Amino acid sequence: MEITKIGVMSAAKITGAIYAALGFLIGAIFTILSLIGAVIAATSSAQASIIGMIFGIGAIILLPIVYGIMGFVFGAIGAWIYNIIASKTGGIILETK
Repeated sequence: MEITKIGVMSAAKITGAIYAALGFLIGAIFTILSLIGAVIAATSSAQASIIGMIFGIGAIILLPIVYGIMGFVFGAIGAWIYNIIASKTGGIILETK
């Protein structure tokens, strides 16, 4: 079996979804760390505590969106470049059993 062409939009959608999931995971980690930092900062400054909480909540919302968009764009570019190179070199050969 030889892969000679990849659907650009198909690859972009899949890559975008994968990157969005990774963005959610990274956003969750940032949120946890920010909330821990906000609790620690609450002992010294209420303003720093509020900023930490806003950053943490923003991370879990914004990172999946940003990562998803980046994944979509780079997935489309990667599939497009693959199609150009595969048309000249013959693509990737896969052996299955």
